[in-house]
Amino acid sequence: MSKMLNEKQRIAQNHDQGPMMVLAGPGSGKTTVILCRLRRLLSENTDKNKGILVVTFTRAAAMEMKERFGDRGRGKVLFTTFHSLFFRILRYAYGYTSEKIIGEEEKYKILLNIVAEKGWSLNDPEEFVSQFIMQASFMRNELITPMEFTPVDMDGDLFRQMYRAYDAFKERHGKLDFDDMLVLCYELFMEDSKVLAFWQGKFSYIMVDEFQDINRVQYECLRLLAAPGNNLFVVGDDDQSIYGFRGSRPDFLLEFERQYPNCENTILDVNYRSSQRILSLASKLIGVNEQRFSKNLKGVNGKGEKVSFFLAEDTTAEAERIAEKISDLLEDGIALNEIAVIYRTNLQGGAFARSLYRRGIPYILRENGGNIYDHWIAKDLLAYLTLGESEDADSALRRIINKPKRYISKEILHEAERMPYTLLRSFFVCPSLKRWQEENLERLRQDLMQIGKRNPYDGIKYIRRIVGYDEYLEEYASFRKSSGKAFLEIADEITEIAKNTGDVQELRRNLEEMSQQMQEQFRENGAIKKGVTLSTMHGAKGLEFYAVFLPSLTEGVVPHERALEGLEEERRLFYVALTRTKEKLCLSAIRNRYGKEMKPSRFLKEMDLNVESLYIKKT
Repeated sequence: MSKMLNEKQRIAQNHDQGPMMVLAGPGSGKTTVILCRLRRLLSENTDKNKGILVVTFTRAAAMEMKERFGDRGRGKVLFTTFHSLFFRILRYAYGYTSEKIIGEEEKYKILLNIVAEKGWSLNDPEEFVSQFIMQASFMRNELITPMEFTPVDMDGDLFRQMYRAYDAFKERHGKLDFDDMLVLCYELFMEDSKVLAFWQGKFSYIMVDEFQDINRVQYECLRLLAAPGNNLFVVGDDDQSIYGFRGSRPDFLLEFERQYPNCENTILDVNYRSSQRILSLASKLIGVNEQRFSKNLKGVNGKGEKVSFFLAEDTTAEAERIAEKISDLLEDGIALNEIAVIYRTNLQGGAFARSLYRRGIPYILRENGGNIYDHWIAKDLLAYLTLGESEDADSALRRIINKPKRYISKEILHEAERMPYTLLRSFFVCPSLKRWQEENLERLRQDLMQIGKRNPYDGIKYIRRIVGYDEYLEEYASFRKSSGKAFLEIADEITEIAKNTGDVQELRRNLEEMSQQMQEQFRENGAIKKGVTLSTMHGAKGLEFYAVFLPSLTEGVVPHERALEGLEEERRLFYVALTRTKEKLCLSAIRNRYGKEMKPSRFLKEMDLNVESLYIKKT
């Protein structure tokens, strides 16, 4: 295998003592280089008391590398993830067993139980817990205390209450989670020099893959572990650092030479995956970033097909056209697993899932990003539509009675429930009902009559704009210190689904059908072997496909409106998406999104794709 290496790959393979940084562009054969160097070191390593440590970020990546390497390193090479390595160290120091570890699913249930025990009034406890997990993990990985930390899109006091309650649970039950492993290991190394010396003496060499994904606590532990010899060989690509929300950032690569002034370095700049046309676009795009190492990727697969672009009227039309193009590719003999639709946010996946489902094309959802068809916002809007058909739908009325606020207290609700009438009628005969509350209920009744006269699409628009449901979402988000735009986007997606439905029953069937389809996908993803891949840009990292579709390249989506302060990371994220493609790349944008006029993504212009004229004159 080493005979087939190019010049820069050989430089990396032949590195011996001391630190080295290998900048590995997408598709540049970095795993091959790691394994070739490992074979060479193993054949030359004369210290039988020391092994070689190879660290990567996922168990799947570690297992794949181990399988590719074979049995020759048995007992001498440890292929592992950071979490597995740090747990091994903690087990040695404290005698921890795997029973002490809280898995991610168990952690989620524990936190949901805490919310229930506290009696916090939350519209969506699941969403709150998911957000808490992400924020708490970021805080721990950055080695920040709860009092120093300011969570994003979440009330600080509520975050700290939740953190204290979860910490108390772990202490009572003698448990720790994956974030604890990292922090405890760092604290152990800092406090116990003997333990640190023991582990420093275990390995002659340390090799780290995907180094751009490292966070603060992982970096500090690794730095301590590699001392004093600093035989630290790191492979990564600052241009593919896309997990800032986890605390990962390219700074650790960019500052590596300052941390280790005597380090060697090389750039793997030959791409074995993509055509030159795709590499040219990707290089123009990423070249706009300022905080990066300069690279010039060269391809070996020829010029390749022209990159295509189309402009669709809206998200539904875009999804239908992409599904049609995928159908054409399948007829041409392209395998399902060689086709992917890669989008910016989880929410976008629904439109493509619906379009492929209608055509009978199998698909694989890479991430379980939450089932919006079963979201509380969808249930609220459906409740209003149901009441528009019949005021007698008591459960629907309970759901939306104070969305927006009508100041109907629990006491009045309980009073009305004791009446022998339907709930809405009962409110009007409650002795304790005030005149102004009666006026609010009368306004609701008038609104329900108007909703009942409309189809679901127009009915939802009425609920959101006239009844004031959008205002309620923004007020609720402000109260919870979360993102109002995120809630409105979910409402927009439900509105879009309602566009082509004739009545409430059809909309309900569509939502239930897609909800069931999504749940089946999440359950079966491990078993499904063939299907068009539907993935976010984050989820697509490390994958490659013959044909890739990158949709909705409009301002506010790509780059995302909530990430404009981190524009360089947004550009890196799009760069990752572009470079998943081997041969056929189709870019698309939309003229309108959820009824709002859109502008083409600035990234298109940065790649010298000037498509503004298409927005002026319809195609």
